[in-house]
Amino acid sequence: MSSAVTTSAPKIADDKLSFLNQTQTMELKPLSCKRSISPTLGELLMRVEDAQSDTSGPNTPRPHRVLDVSYACSSVSSSYPFVLSFKNLTYSVKVRQKMSFSSCFSRNNKSCHNLEAVESNKISINTKVLLNDISGEAREGEIMAVLGASGSGKSTLIDALADRISKESLKGSVTLNGEVLESSLSKVISAYVMQDDLLFPMLSVEETLMFSAEFRLPRSLSKSKKKARVQALIDQLGLRNAAKTVIGDEGHRGVSGGERRRVSIGIDIIHDPIVLFLDEPTSGLDSTSAFMVVKVLQRIAQSGSIVIMSIHQPSSRIISLLDRLIFLSHGQTVFSGSPTSLPHFFAEFGHPIPENENRTEFALDLIRELEEDPEGIKNFVEFNKSWQAKKNQTNSDFHNGPKLSLKDAISASISRGKLVSGAPNSTSGLTSSVPTFANPCWIEMIVVAKRSMTNSSRMPELFGIRLGAVIVTGIILATMFWRLDNSPRGAQERLGFFAFAMSTTFYTCAEAIPVFLQERYIFMRETAYNAYRRSSYVLAHSIISIPSLIFLSFTFAAITFWAVGLAGGLQGFFFFLFTIFASFWAGSSFVTFLSGVVTHVMLGYTVVVAILAYFLLFSGFFITRDRIPVYWLWFHYLSLVKYPYEGVLQNEFDDPVKCFVRGVQMFDNTPLRLVPDTVKVNLLKSISTTLGMNITSTTCVTTGSDILKQQGITDISKWNCLWITLAWGFFFRILFYFSLLLGSKNKRR
Repeated sequence: MSSAVTTSAPKIADDKLSFLNQTQTMELKPLSCKRSISPTLGELLMRVEDAQSDTSGPNTPRPHRVLDVSYACSSVSSSYPFVLSFKNLTYSVKVRQKMSFSSCFSRNNKSCHNLEAVESNKISINTKVLLNDISGEAREGEIMAVLGASGSGKSTLIDALADRISKESLKGSVTLNGEVLESSLSKVISAYVMQDDLLFPMLSVEETLMFSAEFRLPRSLSKSKKKARVQALIDQLGLRNAAKTVIGDEGHRGVSGGERRRVSIGIDIIHDPIVLFLDEPTSGLDSTSAFMVVKVLQRIAQSGSIVIMSIHQPSSRIISLLDRLIFLSHGQTVFSGSPTSLPHFFAEFGHPIPENENRTEFALDLIRELEEDPEGIKNFVEFNKSWQAKKNQTNSDFHNGPKLSLKDAISASISRGKLVSGAPNSTSGLTSSVPTFANPCWIEMIVVAKRSMTNSSRMPELFGIRLGAVIVTGIILATMFWRLDNSPRGAQERLGFFAFAMSTTFYTCAEAIPVFLQERYIFMRETAYNAYRRSSYVLAHSIISIPSLIFLSFTFAAITFWAVGLAGGLQGFFFFLFTIFASFWAGSSFVTFLSGVVTHVMLGYTVVVAILAYFLLFSGFFITRDRIPVYWLWFHYLSLVKYPYEGVLQNEFDDPVKCFVRGVQMFDNTPLRLVPDTVKVNLLKSISTTLGMNITSTTCVTTGSDILKQQGITDISKWNCLWITLAWGFFFRILFYFSLLLGSKNKRR
């Protein structure tokens, strides 16, 4: 960094910052140039990687080096900074309000004139303006902060600038170096840090940043260079002492709140974006932690980025780090300028800031007072417009300096080491000069899978509970249906076993509901700015789920198949195993799809349990296909339980030789089962005489094929049932992809 960075804050404040103490592994020579441009992360990397051997271990002490950054005055001319301009931004939403019956008869209400109007005006739609004709600009190397009371429009303005509001709803223009900033380009050159710290709890700080580097940095960058970049970023963020500490959550102790916030910033600046948006990065932090976060943002800005953030009520120390302020009130600009111009502005307005009072606190308190009177805010807004017009006339020469085109400015920035994932691959257009994604799909799949398995491996209790549920269910079924015989009751009990076993495989998949719901907002944050493709996420999570499903399937099949006494030998066992796996696969895919549609855990469980109950009802166990009403027959074919249930029944009963009812056994399920066997034999002789055929006590009356016909299982073969069950799993994975594609736009309407 340049000397201006090391001297921009008081020395006593710097002593409190962990990232400026003696644990630093590198020292920067002060420069004598007037305009200080801090080195980008890429420029630091070129000097850091020489000091770090590729073969050095994580615990190897790094030698103290002095980094010469004298290029900071010559690499890029200070006359050509990036300028993000926004003009006349207006955004409104429609709010529905219920109208009471009595209000229609008040004298002042002209919207209701008769009873018919009362009925048609029970709900009125009003328009609420969130942004009202807001203009301004943010420059490279500066931090622009948006201030205001709750509900003033701070987050809405940040969303508007970060392209998180649909173009159809937002009026006005947002340009970068005078050129309209398209959505596709904005995703590549910018980053957005949400107010909430959305991180994987069981990953360490270093692992979190490393996975972000593998997503955002191109494959052409070696593993050692990515590690060096992460180490440089850890030092830049002041996270060296917490590098090996897990992020943590409510049940696991981890890093502090300020460190979590800096990690959230780090994962979005790993590729050195040109524009960085932050939604209240100091929210919930103490004054020291908040100052440390803004100090980090100052370093990022001075490395050649535009930093725009919203902030609620900054301290005087934080104000000293900010370059531009915008105060909002009910979506209108009441002040726009540098912090140093605040006293002059309010003095001209007739409300001078008292000496030794926090400027922003005074401004916010005054705005709250004026908001109580509509005319007061109106006068304040008009005064700001006249003050801005007068200031623009005075500083008109400042805006007329030469500027690079956006394409040339991005190319120059990339040549300095910024926007690492955006190495130019074409010169035929601005949007084609930087790739949409840093890595191919298969690299993204590997990284997503590796991260998910690392996080899950540190919470083995989750898989252990599911495995325990499968083992306990298998043992209960094995002991309840122990060694079923080939009697009529044995055949009936087999039907019950298969129905319960197949439905259980689907119900145990319900644990997958919170898996994606916990990652949902992490996924939305990462895909919103092209960290990876949605298809890569779906494919990776589908593949890594297969080994656990195979293990669960084998465990359940091994416990129950021979204990129950199912037929088919080894061949029958493997078909039973494949069917159990197909059921787990289809159930897991179905639940995963629902988690992409339903956004609440409890609601998700309710929907899953209800739908699986309907699947079991229409599976053909409680009522056969021939007895299902025609208007419900479609649901029978949509039932996920139908196909594995029919498949295992055919695997068990599809034997024309095997007999389940012989002679007198035909009376077992009737009231005649209690009469003596001699009476049953005499009844058989009478039946034989009547039918003209010989039926003895050993004559086979019902075979396995007959049972299948009685159950209405005649339309689909067992192998087709297996393939259809597997196909359902793939179908729901595809639906899950489209639910992510359509349901995670992360934009306001």
